[in-house]
Amino acid sequence: MDTMRDRFAPVVSRLLDEDPRVAVVLAEIGKDAFAETMREHPDRVINVGIREQLLVGAGAGLALAGMRPVVHTFAAFLVERPFEQLKLDFGHQGLGCVLVSAGASFDWPAGGFTHMSPGDVALLDTLADWTVHVPGHPDEAETLLRHAVAAGNDKVYVRLSVQSNSRALPVDGARFLTVREGRAGVVIAVGPLLDQVLAATEGLDVTVLYATTVRPFDGRALRRAVGDAEAADVVIVEPYLAGTSTGAANDALADVPHRVLGLGVGRRELRRYGQIEEHLAAHGLDAGSLRERIGGFLGERARVRTP
Repeated sequence: MDTMRDRFAPVVSRLLDEDPRVAVVLAEIGKDAFAETMREHPDRVINVGIREQLLVGAGAGLALAGMRPVVHTFAAFLVERPFEQLKLDFGHQGLGCVLVSAGASFDWPAGGFTHMSPGDVALLDTLADWTVHVPGHPDEAETLLRHAVAAGNDKVYVRLSVQSNSRALPVDGARFLTVREGRAGVVIAVGPLLDQVLAATEGLDVTVLYATTVRPFDGRALRRAVGDAEAADVVIVEPYLAGTSTGAANDALADVPHRVLGLGVGRRELRRYGQIEEHLAAHGLDAGSLRERIGGFLGERARVRTP
């Protein structure tokens, strides 16, 4: 199966053909995938070199000229390094763009901590009016990329990963999907962690919601799921910084007595970089660890009742 990033250049290249407003801005990373498209659209595929602040500034300039810029590099260089430009060039000026990242939290462990970005969504969450898509499968990435580019002049972040669930679900760029229903609590699985969550909750009497669009946060779906359960206990399993969405869940349930457990990537830097699977295990995001953590939080009532 191809990866989400494998889909990125072909999908956006087709969008360049279809929509004269679309432009792509790169900072060396990913330029080879756009080599042919750059020849076909030399005025709308721009490589600024290893200059990430300029990457964002150039995207904002295109937006000021009425274009729909798609800005791409690793998450650490797209959100963290040029954060001031995102805040001012797009936020302060009220401009729209589509940021498309690669690398996720630890997709390239050999690159070291400089190429890891577990805090990207939490950092963007300090700014207003960003839509954040976290696809869990290449097919979903294609759908959400098209949603993002078509979203008028909105500010959209699409977080691509080499991690993937085994199958795609019909995502719509807005709502959480109910994947499993239960009565003892609600588990929200974000993006590529759905398979791990489904394995971890096998045999547990819980509702599993699948989230590929985390901002805006689908509080209505969470409230509905909690209303159908016997306990307002919520676990959020995210492929980035643990606790990133606990505030959003608390806000959605402000008038309901509830508990929220946020699981995700920890704050401690893991200096023995290893493999992706080792990072998942070290952060407690593999199925076995999740089973223990979710079961411990929800207690015995989460066990499926047998006749």
